[in-house]
Amino acid sequence: MKKFKSLFLLLAGMFSALPTFAQTSESEWFANLQNMDSTQLTLLVILGVVLGVIVLLLVLMIYLMTFMTAVFRKENPEMANQPSWWDEFKIKYVTGKMKPVGSKEEKALMKEHSFDGIVELDNHMPPWLVNVFYLTIGFAVVYFTYFTVLGLGKTQLEEYAEEQRIAAIQIEEYKALAVSSIDETSVVFDETPMAIAAGQSIYSANCVACHAQDGGGGVGSNLTDEYWKHGGSINDIFKVIKYGVPEKGMIPWQDQLSPEQMQQVASFILTLQGTTPANPKAAEGERYVPAGAEPAKADSVAVPVTAEAIAEAK
Repeated sequence: MKKFKSLFLLLAGMFSALPTFAQTSESEWFANLQNMDSTQLTLLVILGVVLGVIVLLLVLMIYLMTFMTAVFRKENPEMANQPSWWDEFKIKYVTGKMKPVGSKEEKALMKEHSFDGIVELDNHMPPWLVNVFYLTIGFAVVYFTYFTVLGLGKTQLEEYAEEQRIAAIQIEEYKALAVSSIDETSVVFDETPMAIAAGQSIYSANCVACHAQDGGGGVGSNLTDEYWKHGGSINDIFKVIKYGVPEKGMIPWQDQLSPEQMQQVASFILTLQGTTPANPKAAEGERYVPAGAEPAKADSVAVPVTAEAIAEAK
């Protein structure tokens, strides 16, 4: 009988260890909870309430059973000497059968050594501690078999590597979303070599026919000087590339280039500022002074320079 109980406790420990192998990180659990819609959340709350009611009913049943047992004991004096189910449970699984204090049985458990009148008794471990020991053995066997022998579970290093892989995917998705949301209000000058090289490639494939390979202009405007028809900031250039200027022959590129590509070619165009093209076209538009930059001071009052004045001077 004792062997059967030990085997039963060992199996119970093994089965109790199984939920630990469905190892889901806390972040994944919160992610799954956030991905639930209102219907799923409502169903989850209902299930929680139902489980709470079931637990409450079990507690009430145990209380009623205890109350009824106490009533029966009062009505039947012969039942008063019989131990209750809770007493039997404590003796079997919690405290064990203790030897009466001062009895011969207790004296038989005394060891020879003592200290300050305190004597050690050679008692067996209480049942609850023995059961916990059996459970740990079962857990260790299942854990070792699952992770080491069968290799089904992920180690901590493997879980960490998987979390890094998922994080890298999330970062790429965030970057893709950020790039796709670039517009004339959020565009920035990207001076990285990769972006400038990509912008130069796009410029060479689509813009040289009107603005020349070196940006000196032709049918289109000169992109190397300080004068612009529609503004010379990165936002203005991006806007012209995106929507075009149909009345001037500049087609919109928003259907042919992605927001990132338009930012790259706009950034490349800004790098042409101050270069010397082979055959520059006459300046057009108004001189653009970047925000925060102070125009050159002169002894006399500055007069706005227009394209007509430059043409007359030439």
